[in-house]
Amino acid sequence: MTRVSFIVPAYNEAATIGEVLARVEALDLDKQVVVVDDGSTDETPHLLGKWSGRDGFRVITQENRGKGAAIRAAIPVIDGDIAVIQDADMEYDPSEVPELIEPIRRGAADVVFGSRLSGGRPQRAYLFWHLVGNRFLSLLTNVLYNTTLSDMETGYKAFRADILRSLDLREDDFAIEPEITAKVCKRKLRVYELPISYYGRSYAEGKKITWRDGFKAMFVLVRVRFSD
Repeated sequence: MTRVSFIVPAYNEAATIGEVLARVEALDLDKQVVVVDDGSTDETPHLLGKWSGRDGFRVITQENRGKGAAIRAAIPVIDGDIAVIQDADMEYDPSEVPELIEPIRRGAADVVFGSRLSGGRPQRAYLFWHLVGNRFLSLLTNVLYNTTLSDMETGYKAFRADILRSLDLREDDFAIEPEITAKVCKRKLRVYELPISYYGRSYAEGKKITWRDGFKAMFVLVRVRFSD
């Protein structure tokens, strides 16, 4: 059976981390779960203490450095054939992971992006300027890398584990998303998209990404495209 490693970056997600991990645990998969607590100051560390001793679960704790740093901290310890980045905020439903990874399991894909913008799945009404920004960044990605991605900023990405390990990732914050996308596209890997559900949060509910991250994403996309 194909083994799947879940990478779960978490920062102050006490309201949702338990449900996310319970849903991952319930999946009928041979799995490993690596949670990286990125310096949480709420009850997240306490809640993770209840999971750290369970079979297949590992908790890594670090000072607050950002989502990218958390993902990079997990990569060296994953042992699966496929790696999935699973946010801890319940915006993405773990029950959709088996479908997300199927193109990789079949040997058709190296990377699969879960698209919030390709239709067919439940979507919470977007913050308008987030939608505009995401569509612009996806268009910029497609122009720079000659591809057809509809949602380059998606938080749901699955990889052949050896591919993820081979990416030279350097970004510490939310810029890890455009960095991954850019480096995957630049290598002309086999990238598939599948529609996913999106249960997005408002800022009042804990959403953390801002317009500043959008400008940095533009810079990262261009920098990677024209770097050696």
